[in-house]
Amino acid sequence: MLSAFARAFRTPDLRRKLLFTIGMMVLFRAGSFLPTPGVSYPNVQACIEQTADNDLLGLVNLFSGGALLQLSVFSLGIMPYITASIIVQLLRVVIPKFEELHKEGQSGTAKLTQYTRYLTIGLAILQSTTIITFARSGNLFQGCTLDVIPNDTPLTLLIMVITMTAGTGLIMWFGELITERGVGNGMSLLIFTSIAASFPGALWSIAGGNNGVGKFIAVLAIVVLVIGLVVFVEQSQRRIPVQYAKRMVGRRMYGGSSTYIPIKINMAGVIPVIFASSLLAVPTLIAQFGDATAGWVQWISVNVADPAAPLHMALYIVLIIFFCFFYTAITFNPDEVADNMKKYGGFIPGIRAGRPTAEYLDYVITRITTPGSLYLALVALIPMIAFIVLGVGANIPFGGASILIVVGVGLETVKQIESQLQQRHYEGFLR
Repeated sequence: MLSAFARAFRTPDLRRKLLFTIGMMVLFRAGSFLPTPGVSYPNVQACIEQTADNDLLGLVNLFSGGALLQLSVFSLGIMPYITASIIVQLLRVVIPKFEELHKEGQSGTAKLTQYTRYLTIGLAILQSTTIITFARSGNLFQGCTLDVIPNDTPLTLLIMVITMTAGTGLIMWFGELITERGVGNGMSLLIFTSIAASFPGALWSIAGGNNGVGKFIAVLAIVVLVIGLVVFVEQSQRRIPVQYAKRMVGRRMYGGSSTYIPIKINMAGVIPVIFASSLLAVPTLIAQFGDATAGWVQWISVNVADPAAPLHMALYIVLIIFFCFFYTAITFNPDEVADNMKKYGGFIPGIRAGRPTAEYLDYVITRITTPGSLYLALVALIPMIAFIVLGVGANIPFGGASILIVVGVGLETVKQIESQLQQRHYEGFLR
């Protein structure tokens, strides 16, 4: 594998792509440490050391590589773009115009991408305003009495909102540049960079605590075990054979070939985990604005906000399974696939074309999504439960969502590099 990397860097055009991608990732990380105008950087660092991460903002802080709690220029990270992309995908079900644009091909996809950009900027304005409000009220660093925004005049706050929103726009541009001129999917690689950047610090903090060496080895063993499970399942496919009938077009004979429809066990990816985490954060958000001594606020804090609570885990599992089926139903339409197969003379051996094919595909998808959803819930909960038992905290960046993203993006990027090596008659990573 290392020799394959060396050959990749010896290929001039592939070397340029790899160096460009690495350069963009370095710029992205540099912006994560650049303070937003109006923020007292020493006070922010002092508050981070005094307080634990806010559970509500933990997911956003993870995807920003820790930049959120530092109130940097790239505080929002890639999260507004992820949210906007998911919303646009969901709107395809509700708004027929969006579905028509999706079917138009490249021109329609470009239009949907433009809508996603506009929505990303709108969400960035909303989220930056919310984060600044949290920082001013002291809820961002609960228990810290230092003032992180010493000068909170309207002009200063407006400049902060504009800076954070511009940072999100710049990150979006970085991602598109990587996709166009680099290697791999730009947005996915930026998320990968953010999550992977927090791993060394978390490992160092575990090793430096009580029984640090033992806990460090245990955490590494759990992470390796979960990574092995993720790689095994993510590479697994159910291949449905498809046969194309021969047909004459003019003087030429077309068709007669055999192929297959690859259906992954986990078709929804990490989206259900993100949806479940975001939805579970809503009661915590509501409780933030209530009286801390009120009974319902205390009940939410103990049973819903605490990751170690049995009710929190049960809700987490149910939401992951629900969103796994929901998102798979949105992204894979059996009727559309069956119609396309019928249009081009394709059929599944033993299944009639048209409606019976759609029913068969729906049956297969349902049967595969069931273990896929249970697998997602298992991957999301194993690290959480294990780390709570070990006493290293439930919010360290080795959760199921983090491992799924890191492994998934890593596999896809390696496959792209391998395919480009094979195009130049080189041996790839996999033998």
